[in-house]
Order: sequence, then structure tokens, then C-alpha cells
Amino acid sequence: MKKLSWLLLLYGLPAKGNTARVGLWRKLKRYGAVPLRASAYVLPDRPEHYERFQWLATEIKESGGEATLIRVAEIEAMNDEQIIQMFNEARAAEYKEVSEACQAAITDRKGMDQAELTVEFGKHRRRFQEIKEVDYFRSPAADDAQMILQRFEKMLNPKGRTAKQPRLAAKDFQGRTWLTRPQPGIDRAGSAWLIRKFIDPKAKFVFGSEPLEHPKALPFDMADVEFSHHGDDCTFETLVKRFGIADRAVLKMAEMVHDADLEDEKFQRTECIGINAVLAGWQKTGLSDGELLARGVDCFEGLYNHLRK
Repeated sequence: MKKLSWLLLLYGLPAKGNTARVGLWRKLKRYGAVPLRASAYVLPDRPEHYERFQWLATEIKESGGEATLIRVAEIEAMNDEQIIQMFNEARAAEYKEVSEACQAAITDRKGMDQAELTVEFGKHRRRFQEIKEVDYFRSPAADDAQMILQRFEKMLNPKGRTAKQPRLAAKDFQGRTWLTRPQPGIDRAGSAWLIRKFIDPKAKFVFGSEPLEHPKALPFDMADVEFSHHGDDCTFETLVKRFGIADRAVLKMAEMVHDADLEDEKFQRTECIGINAVLAGWQKTGLSDGELLARGVDCFEGLYNHLRK
């Protein structure tokens, strides 16, 4: 990866400058800056960011404070990957707020009329776009939020739902490379297990956020791709339907994955919520995407064998 440079804004405000402090915080948040410590913020070194920090430095000084703008190639004790992770974690938390708000609206839709739901959807879509504009390093959480927004939109416009898709034959999908997003969770891990078990036994899995960067791979559980969330279905359910998998244990697992992933209690199944929590815990240990997926696949293999008995 090309070595990056960064812009640091160091500042100090008078103790009584609460109004200035709140205003500064709101602007830094709107620009997508992340804090290094209490009075230092960082942005990628881009002309528009330099201009923004210059204006903020001027405002701070006019408020009786002190401000210094620095361009640096390195930040002590941190490499570029660690700084990028800080940005992605900040955006992930913001995307999660959108996802949770959309899920709450979908779950409580019977308590709102169409007009209220439409206003709610518009609010969350605008917030998603605001976050995306400052998502400088393409946080993997963007796809989660985008998919639940698409689900919300289809719920509002049921006549616009995609027509029933034709069945696919597993024999046409052998020895393929399959692409999914980093940090696999319950739906991606379950779908990978399903692909290997019932569709493509020699499947290889790669990770990324942009299907165009992997033109020969089959993307799944990503926004705007064939094998993903459609209508009320999670990706696992989409694959089961598209490939006509009728195994009884798999059909039960599809319900479990749906409830753990979409959290709408549609089937009242709780079995995969534990697996989802375990995967979330492993994500925090620094395991690679491949290791996370492999462990998730093992969990699903165990669940499948349990259900078959």
C-alpha cells in the first residue's frame, strides 16, 4: 500500500469556551475527523481537508484558543493501517446507528403508517449518505447499512420487488472463487458453509469490498449483487432458494440464520444468535478473515450434524 500522509489539528480552547468547543466538535464530526487524543484530530492529507482544518484553526484562534495544523508522514507508535482502522471503526459505529434505526423501524412498522415510514426511511438514507461522504477508507460496515436500507425501501414499495428468480444448477458453479466482505459474520459464514457443502465443494473464498476489483469471483452477501439479501431473505436464504436446496436441516438453519442476521424474530429461532456472538468475539482477537470464515464454517458443520440427528 502506498505510504500515506496525514493532517493533524492540535488545539486548545479557553476553559469557559463550551459553545466554541461544541461547535468545533460538530464540525470535526461532520468532516469525518477522528481524535488521536483529547485535543488532536486527524484527517487524510487532501487539499479539501487542509482547507477545512485551516478554517477551523482560524475559528479556534478567534475564540481565544490556540491551534496548530501539521502535515506529517508518520504518527508516533502508529502505522498507516492502524490509523485507517481508527477511521473505519469510527464510520462502522455510525453505520451501525443507521442499521439499528432501520431495523427498529422495520420491526415496529405496524405501529407507523406509510407516510411516517417514508419520512423515517428518508432520514436514515440521508444519514447513510452523510457517513459515506466521509468514509475515506471504505469501511466494511457500509454494506451492512446499505443492505438493510434496501430492505427498508423494498418494504415501502412491495410492488417494486424483484420477480422470482430462476433456479440455478450447482453443476454450473464448480471450482469457483467466491468473494465476500471482510470480517465475516453469521450470514457470510453460514453462506460459505452452504456453498461448500451443497453448491461448490472446491470453492475458494476471497475478501474485499469492491466486486469490480475481483472480476472473476462470484460476490455474495454484498450490496447490489445476485447472491445477497433480496426481499425479506438473508443471503443464506437466497442461496437455498436459488439452488433449490431442500435438505430439512438446511431449511431449519436458514430460519436460524435469518433471525440472527436480520433480528426481526420472524421465525422465533435463537440457535444462531450464539454463533453470531462467538464470531463477533473472534473478530476482536485479530484473526484473519480466512481464519474467521473457517471457524464459522466449522460451527455450521457442527450445527448441521446436530440437526440431522
